Amino acid sequence: MRNATGQPIPFHMPPLHQPPPPMPPQGFSGRHPPPPPHMGIPPPMVASMPASAHANGGYMPPPNFMPHQPPPPLPHAGMNGIANGSGTGGGRQPLQQQLGGNGRWKGGGMFDSSPNAGGPSRFTAASSAAGGGGRQQLMSRFQAASTPAAGSGASNFQPSDDWSQLLSRNERMERELFSGTTTGINFDDYDSIPVEMTGPDRESIQPVESFASMTDFHPVIGNAVKLIGYQKPTPVQKWAIPTTLAKRDLMACAQTGSGKTAAFLVPILNLMYTEGPGHSQAAVRANRRKQFPVALVLAPTRELASQIYDEARKFSYRSQVRCCVVYGGADIGSQVRELDRGCHLLVATPGRLVDVMERGRIGLDHCRFLVLDEADRMLDMGFEPQIRRIVEQDTMPQKGQRQTLMFSATFPKEIQHLARDFLQDYIFLAVGRVGSTSQNITQEIMWVEEADKRACLEELLQNRAPDALVLVFVETKRGADQLEGVLYQQGFPVASIHGDRSQADREMALRNFRTGQTPILVATAVAARGLDIPNVVQVCFLLLDSVDFVTIYMRCNDTISAFHTFWSLVKLLQFSRKNISPSCLITIR
Repeated sequence: MRNATGQPIPFHMPPLHQPPPPMPPQGFSGRHPPPPPHMGIPPPMVASMPASAHANGGYMPPPNFMPHQPPPPLPHAGMNGIANGSGTGGGRQPLQQQLGGNGRWKGGGMFDSSPNAGGPSRFTAASSAAGGGGRQQLMSRFQAASTPAAGSGASNFQPSDDWSQLLSRNERMERELFSGTTTGINFDDYDSIPVEMTGPDRESIQPVESFASMTDFHPVIGNAVKLIGYQKPTPVQKWAIPTTLAKRDLMACAQTGSGKTAAFLVPILNLMYTEGPGHSQAAVRANRRKQFPVALVLAPTRELASQIYDEARKFSYRSQVRCCVVYGGADIGSQVRELDRGCHLLVATPGRLVDVMERGRIGLDHCRFLVLDEADRMLDMGFEPQIRRIVEQDTMPQKGQRQTLMFSATFPKEIQHLARDFLQDYIFLAVGRVGSTSQNITQEIMWVEEADKRACLEELLQNRAPDALVLVFVETKRGADQLEGVLYQQGFPVASIHGDRSQADREMALRNFRTGQTPILVATAVAARGLDIPNVVQVCFLLLDSVDFVTIYMRCNDTISAFHTFWSLVKLLQFSRKNISPSCLITIR
C-alpha cells in the first residue's frame, strides 16, 4: 500500500496474542468499555488528543456524558411508607422538593443518594434519626393510603396501639353489616328459664338485666348493640357477659340458638378495646411474616366459623381491631394474604389453624382470650388432638395467664375432662331449655314404608307455603345428592349441602336458602350446629335410626326455638309411651 505521494506505507502486523482490555476507570459506568491504548489510532490523531483522553487510554466519552447514578427507590410494603429526611442533605433536587425531605429514604435499611455520600449511592443498615421536613408528611400520606374506610372493623396494620378510639362512620359498611338485622326473638319467654351457676366466688357476679344499663360498655360496643337492636339479653348473656368482664374462666352449657355468640364476643372485644393490644403489636413489628392475635375462637364447622366472623365484624365496626377467619375447604393462599393485612381476633376451625401455624403465619404467644364454641361437637368430630396441639403444645399462654371460655350444648365426661385441663377456677353456667318444646313447635311423626318416604316428602313440600323455608336432613352425602336430584327433577327449587361440597358451593347454597331463592335445602349433619337461619317453618328428618344427635336453630313468627331432635325427641316420645319405628319420617313445624 502506498500513500498519496507514492511512498510505501509500512505494515505492522499485530501480535497474535493481545492482552485483555483494561477495566473501565473509576468514575465511568462501564457502558462504553475503553479499547486498548491508542489501538488503531493514527499517530497524528494521538498527538492531538487532550490530556484526559491520554489518561483514559485513548478513550473519549461521547458529548454530554454523565456517569450513571441509580435513582432513589420508590416506597414499597417493606418500608412502612416512611420517608426520613437526612441532615447530610443531598439527593435529587426534584425529589427533595416534591417530598419535602432531603432525599433519604428509611425502610429496612437507608438509601443515601446525597452528594456528600462520596460516590455512588450506598445502603446502610443504620437508621438515621435526623429528621427532614418530609417525614411527617409522607407518614400521614402512607397511613391514609394503607387505611381503609373508617369503621370497617377490618383495617390494615395500625401503627397506633390505642384501640380505645371510636372511628368515624362508614355508611356503606354500615349498610353491609347491619342491613336486615333483626333479633326475631320473644325475650319475655326467657324469664322463666332456669339458670344454675356454680363456682368459686360466684356471689360477686351480678347479671345484666338490659344492654342499656351496661355503662361499662366501650363506645364501639354500645354503638354496635344499638345498630343490631339488642335490648334485653338472653339468660346465657345475662351471666356470661359479667363473668367474662370479671376476667373469670367460664364453662357454659346452653343450647344452640340461645345467644352464645354475643355472650363471648361482646365482653372479649370490650376488654380488647379498653386494655389495648398488649405486646402483640410489638411482636408483629419484630416479625412481619407472623401475626399474633389477641383473641382466638375455635369452631367445629366452616359455616359456624364464618357466621361467628360475621358477628365479630359487627361488634368491631368503627374500631381498629381487625377480625379474620380461616377454615378448611377454601384457598389457603387468600386466607394467608388476608392474615398478612393484620389479625387481632381470629376465628378458625382446628384443622386449618394447625396448618397455618405450621406454616409460621400465626403465633399464639400473646393470645389473652380463648373460646371453644360448640366444644362437644368438636370432640364428636375428632378434633381433640388438634385442640390440644393448639392449646397445650404450642406457644399459647398457660391457663391462669389467659382467659378461657367454653360453650357446649351438652356436658359429657369428655367435655368435663377438657374443662379441667383448660380452665382454672372456672364458673359453671347451666341454662335450661328455652321454653317448652310442645309450646314453640308442632311435631308430627308419620309412619311410612321405606319405599314411600320420598313420595311422602314430595307431598309435604307441595303443600308448603310459597315463601316457606324447608330444611331436610339425611344421613349420608350420597343420599343428599340423590334426594336433591330427585326433587330437582320434580320441579322443586332445591339445593344440598354436605362435607364433600366445595366451600364456595356450601356458602352459595346457604345464601340462596336464607334469601329464599332455593327455599328447600337438603343437608347432612354438617348443618346441624350453630347455623342462624331465619324464617325456617319446617324441618324434616329422614333415616331416623342412623343419626343420633342434631340441634337446629329456628326463628319463626318472632319465636325462637332451640331444640334437640332425634335422641331428645325420641326420649320425649318414649316418655309419652309411644314406640319409635326406624322407618319413619319426622316433620317439625
